[in-house]
Amino acid sequence: MTVTVLAILETDFVPAKNLAKVMNDRLERAAMELRNNHLKALYGRGFSCEDLVIYISYNSKYKIRYRIVNDVPADIEYFVAETCGRLGYILWRSVSVEILPG
Repeated sequence: MTVTVLAILETDFVPAKNLAKVMNDRLERAAMELRNNHLKALYGRGFSCEDLVIYISYNSKYKIRYRIVNDVPADIEYFVAETCGRLGYILWRSVSVEILPG
């Protein structure tokens, strides 16, 4: 399994310039640690051989949020949710937009 964790540095809010550098560095480090340390078990036996892509970013309260951006089996999704939950990350919910005919 190939695990990719991408830090999304663009946010819905604009922090001060010096704070943005610290936050971006922290987010990059968190992405690397999530991929290389916390999700290392996915490289081994017991999981399907699919790709896993996770985005992490900040919400407006400076908490790290995560989102799995591709279709993965439920066991992998559960493992990622458990791992991210233990790290204090929150699920990145997206807003659904309904397009009405007419």
